[in-house]
Amino acid sequence: MYYKYWNLTKPPFDNVPDPSMYADCHESMENALGETLFAIEEGEECFAVIVGDVGLGKTLSIRMIIDSLDQEKYKIALITNPSLTFVQLLREIIGQLTGKMCEEKKKVDMLEIFNKLLFETYDNGKKIVIFIDEANVISRKNLENLRLLTNMQDDDKNLFTLILAGQIELAKRLEHPSLANLFQRIGTYCKIDKIESPELTMSYVNSRLKLSGCKKAIFTNDAYQLIWQLSENGVPRLINKICKLSLKAGETNSLKFINGDVINQVAARFQRTTFSSVSNAGRADKAKNSTKQRPNNNKGHAAPKIVDAQIESDNDDDLCREMARHTANKNESLIENINSTNSRISFSDKLEIVEENSAEINIDGVRVKVNFPEQFIQNVRSSSIEDRLKLSGAMAARIIKENPKLTSSCYDDPVSIWSDLRDMIMSKIQTENVAV
Repeated sequence: MYYKYWNLTKPPFDNVPDPSMYADCHESMENALGETLFAIEEGEECFAVIVGDVGLGKTLSIRMIIDSLDQEKYKIALITNPSLTFVQLLREIIGQLTGKMCEEKKKVDMLEIFNKLLFETYDNGKKIVIFIDEANVISRKNLENLRLLTNMQDDDKNLFTLILAGQIELAKRLEHPSLANLFQRIGTYCKIDKIESPELTMSYVNSRLKLSGCKKAIFTNDAYQLIWQLSENGVPRLINKICKLSLKAGETNSLKFINGDVINQVAARFQRTTFSSVSNAGRADKAKNSTKQRPNNNKGHAAPKIVDAQIESDNDDDLCREMARHTANKNESLIENINSTNSRISFSDKLEIVEENSAEINIDGVRVKVNFPEQFIQNVRSSSIEDRLKLSGAMAARIIKENPKLTSSCYDDPVSIWSDLRDMIMSKIQTENVAV
């Protein structure tokens, strides 16, 4: 593994919401964590909101907050796919809070169950906290239904707190005059911004390296300014991507450190997203100089073409926005319309049903068959959406393991490929192409 080359104990820059890899140098994120915890633990608020652009750490913030809550005092539900009807949403919330599937189908019956659950939980000395990630996809009608849900409170105490986290579209919707009644109920309203400076970016990078067991400097001083600049001035998801690919390129080319030239060359492969601020002439000069200086001790093995590796795209959408949409776990109509600029999976091609419980996808011209074992189908049939995500993620990991060519290039991001595969599997489940 590439991280072992750098004497690290684990990958430092995987784009997964792992609370153990939290670097406390992202000021707006720290403020969001503190204010939201206050809303839950002390403020007795019925609504808390976290908004921010894609890739800034909203999902990680939710995980951090959940980990910070005393499990003896709170009963928690986490909704990661809120593009549901209100009845489906309420059924999922009740299912997570009770630990068993909710069989009720009528809204009025589920509201009664939820109300009873609130008071039973309170009588047991606990409080309910409901987190909804990707809340920007919630319809206006469902936002209004959630507001009405907060009317189920005690006369002198809020029995539950609802935390909404989503992209800027959520803020625009909440601030619309038609939802003034809901907006006035928001107790804390936090916005996560980018990492503000190259200095804080350096702190962020080195903090994650230290959490991964790093004991010596890997990135040179000139690298941090470029990392910050090429990550759209401090988008954490893009910082992780640049650093991860740079470490892999460093291993492939037997480098002892990562300097600005390596950062430039790696970032060039997705320049439509993060390279617009650097002139083509400057990039060409740096690439030319670095090619002369870069050692190559991998005798007998061709070094990857770092300088020439670029992504060709038919659209102008930012790479980070495409990646965010890939991991949003939306329905089939969204997934079928994604044109990925950094994924080896062609979502524009229809998935072909081979058998009742299997499908094939086209990956760079190679057809990979995906089987849905009977046990998997049985587990899906009785699982919550959160558990379906876990099952789909496990199957995606198995597919990558069984098809090593998917990540054979130093530039293939296993996290992105895994995420794309997971979403494909989720779309099959949600659209009932697999008999569940």
